[in-house]
Amino acid sequence: MRAPASQTLVRVMLFDSHCHLTDSAFDSDREEVVTRAVAAGVEGMVTICSDPRDLDAILELTRNHREIWGTAGIHPHEARHSSLEALERVREAAHDQPRIRAVGECGLDFHYDHSPRDIQRAVFRAQLDLAEELGRPVVVHSRDADVDTAHMIREYRGRVTGVLHCFTGGAELLDVGLNADWYVSFSGMVTFPGFDARDLLRTVPGDRLLVETDSPYLAPVPHRGKRNEPAFVARVAEAVAQLRGETLERIAAASVANARAFYGI
Repeated sequence: MRAPASQTLVRVMLFDSHCHLTDSAFDSDREEVVTRAVAAGVEGMVTICSDPRDLDAILELTRNHREIWGTAGIHPHEARHSSLEALERVREAAHDQPRIRAVGECGLDFHYDHSPRDIQRAVFRAQLDLAEELGRPVVVHSRDADVDTAHMIREYRGRVTGVLHCFTGGAELLDVGLNADWYVSFSGMVTFPGFDARDLLRTVPGDRLLVETDSPYLAPVPHRGKRNEPAFVARVAEAVAQLRGETLERIAAASVANARAFYGI
């Protein structure tokens, strides 16, 4: 067993593999948020698309900041608004824009059910097909949908690679994802007292582990209840290191390498 990370943050380089910098929560100080992240040692950020209408803002950020890359996709919450035109916009961005590195955030959310489940499944499948066509990875959101998500991963195994972002699922979904050579990402939820996937976190191979903020959501302790931002990914990495009994330096280095490998950066 390796010595746990200390309680004091050590200066390391980090990569926020999943954030939402175009969210309106950042409208008043977006540039300052990026500056704070870089000052905190965040060498890379991937800002995630939830709706194709967000793509222009994502592309502007990636043009203006060498530390930022993006994705193109349709979140399950937005699936009910999807159309052939929206999917074509995702396809064009993922195909034509070199700073767009993945398809997503796509997937299934049976907790909120903001979109009918049959539509969620159809839009998820369409984006998996698109990722296969373009040779891009997928960023997958799965909440209270382990069975259906696992079914999709099995079906596309060997055809599409992906990441289970902000993982909160069960052992079966984790096993299916890892057996398909997918990555698994953990957010600020690892710092919450009620985080109940500690044992699963410890089983993720070091070369499949990512960290993220999912900002502006899910701010880690001691920022819980406030707006999250990419600079706080250090708190996520520290908590992951402590839970796994590894050093912060080891987790930081692995998560940076894994993020770059997954996104092809």
